[in-house]
Amino acid sequence: MDPPGGKDMTKKTQNAMWGGRFADGPDAIMEAINASISFDKRLYTQDIAGSRAHAAMLAAQGIITDSDGNAIREGLLTVLSEIEGGNFQFSPALEDIHMNVESRLKEIIGEPAGRLHTARSRNDQVALDFRMWVRDQADAAIAGLDALCRALLVQAEAGADWVMPGFTHLQVAQPVTWGHHMMAYVEMFGRDMSRFRDARARMNECPLGAAALAGTSFPIDRDATAQALGFDRPAANSLDAVADRDFALEFLASSTICAMHLSRFAEELVIWSSAQFRFVALSDRFSTGSSIMPQKKNHDAAELIRAKIGRIMGAMVGLFTVMKGLPLTYSKDMQEDKEQVFDAADNLMLALAAMTGMVADMNANVDELRIAAASGFSTATDLADWLVRELNLPFRDAHHVTGTLVGMAEKQGVDLPDLTLEQMQSVHGAITAGVFDVLGVENSVKSRTSYGGTAPDQVREQIARWKGILA
Repeated sequence: MDPPGGKDMTKKTQNAMWGGRFADGPDAIMEAINASISFDKRLYTQDIAGSRAHAAMLAAQGIITDSDGNAIREGLLTVLSEIEGGNFQFSPALEDIHMNVESRLKEIIGEPAGRLHTARSRNDQVALDFRMWVRDQADAAIAGLDALCRALLVQAEAGADWVMPGFTHLQVAQPVTWGHHMMAYVEMFGRDMSRFRDARARMNECPLGAAALAGTSFPIDRDATAQALGFDRPAANSLDAVADRDFALEFLASSTICAMHLSRFAEELVIWSSAQFRFVALSDRFSTGSSIMPQKKNHDAAELIRAKIGRIMGAMVGLFTVMKGLPLTYSKDMQEDKEQVFDAADNLMLALAAMTGMVADMNANVDELRIAAASGFSTATDLADWLVRELNLPFRDAHHVTGTLVGMAEKQGVDLPDLTLEQMQSVHGAITAGVFDVLGVENSVKSRTSYGGTAPDQVREQIARWKGILA
């Protein structure tokens, strides 16, 4: 049995929302596809903050009375308290967070609540709420990246001298240092921070006051609301203000690149922690076991981080697809903008937190790193460089001589430093004993003193530079 009023109450609710244009309430299917309260209730903090700023501006401009403005602002604080306390009843019949809040406000303060929507539309209201929410998420991402970079700096400083293999094609290429490798990710995540900061600066324009699409005839003060809500300025074109979702797209693009960097690092951690590599040990806090193999230690956190790029990039592609064919200004398609952004933001923050925890806890196996660094003829380039520098050979000739020596060592089952001077001189008679000074892996990394190189002193300079940046 329907409650008192039942279906008629739903009709009355919808008619009150839409005005006198519609005689009947919506079909149940229409209500289900149209309602967004199941997900946009996450915007309640931003919605209430925007409404309080709007009410204060309306009162300051004499568009509503001071008493009505104060009643609205105090009533909205009550609504906020109810939502935060878990005592608020969200209604799908009221469609979205905006109407749910306004309806409850009317129950609390009565007739003045109806004045809140003066000089605005749900179009500029949702554009405001969503923009403020994404702005908050950009700030959270920047803070998460800052924490991750600080954890990487600790690792880099500890291992500025630890020698490890550098890879190309996942084959041992040249020796590098652990600190240098950690700093490579500091650079990557530093760029991610700058992308979020750039996107935040561009999104920091206030759409409130654009109303439905054309602005309003009321004498509003858009600078006042923009300032009250922490924006740099009001958006300059009312059509663009309600139609724009670039801020969400930029956030997703930045999140996708960041997730890609996290995925690359996660892949290395999975490889490094395997029994075949044994470069690092990850803590039990970010690992799981096997239901059947008691010896297993699975680094599931790294694997899940590696997978997050799929859903974050998917969110970006999804929103681009929604927006690509929309004419100005607002279309209901844009209701599909939020869930994927919410999901991407949640998963990015989870991935950042998990990676930060893994980096802080992980222990490098310094001996295994050094052994691996010395394998695969990793100092061959140092030999070639020595031939150029000491014997004045053209690099291509030096490359050929070095390749011949590598082939000789490979046939004998030894590494380059294990060849005798006589064996080397059989390939090029001018080689001297000085060549052995560059063939050790420690000598190799110490020699890479060019700016941005792997020499420990260079690594420490970059650590100091980043400490200054993050200070």
